[in-house]
Amino acid sequence: MSVLQIQWVAFKTILTKEVRRFMRIWQQTLLPPAITMTLYFIIFGNLIGSRIGEMGGVDYMAFIVPGLIMMSVITNAYGNVASSFFSNKFQRSVEEMMVAPVHPGTILLGFVMGGVVRGVLVGMIVTLLSLYFTQLQIHNLAVMVSVILLSAILFSLGGFINAIFASKFDDISIIPTFVITPLTYLGGVFYSITLLPEFWQGVSLLNPILYMVNTFRYGILGVSDVDLLTAYSMLIAFIVVLSAYSIWLMRRGVGMRQ
Repeated sequence: MSVLQIQWVAFKTILTKEVRRFMRIWQQTLLPPAITMTLYFIIFGNLIGSRIGEMGGVDYMAFIVPGLIMMSVITNAYGNVASSFFSNKFQRSVEEMMVAPVHPGTILLGFVMGGVVRGVLVGMIVTLLSLYFTQLQIHNLAVMVSVILLSAILFSLGGFINAIFASKFDDISIIPTFVITPLTYLGGVFYSITLLPEFWQGVSLLNPILYMVNTFRYGILGVSDVDLLTAYSMLIAFIVVLSAYSIWLMRRGVGMRQ
């Protein structure tokens, strides 16, 4: 077999294993986010949204749906890679992959794509659920699909790096709890930053999740609080940097031996 064929077989094997892993326990990986987002739709959309009326020129329920879809994609893509790669590291199966004729980039790509598949699948489930509560009209399909994929890739890379540095299972929940969750709730999921004072609008613009949520919202509703070019530039730059950093960490064997 050629080198390229070996890398392809390795990538396909890792990706297939990852997809089968989370599909086998769908009650833990796919069902909980669906239930959680349904509660968000009922509480924030129906109960609170009926009193708010409109946000950003659109119905409040329709306004929060893109943010909730993006939130589910981000958290599931991140969590899938963080938990899966750490489990492999804990079981020392990563060391076997490292000594095999498999490029670190192939290993990284396999785990990241596994996170992307889970994130996108959960996003599709949440989108279908949202249609029960509101009507969505796609404004720009290319923007909607591209930002979902880029965001899932970015947070899958983040989960991979988290797993590399984690020394115990509790470590993989620190970043989601203290970083991702606060940034998500402050990322314009439930409100438009135009409602904030000028100072806090400037602070909000430092939140990368704000750009993802608003770009996705533009793809669905055609409204956004941020510049799309800035959002895409930021996403691509982060992906390139985190990919290079992940491969560098793997080449040095950082965190691989417990």
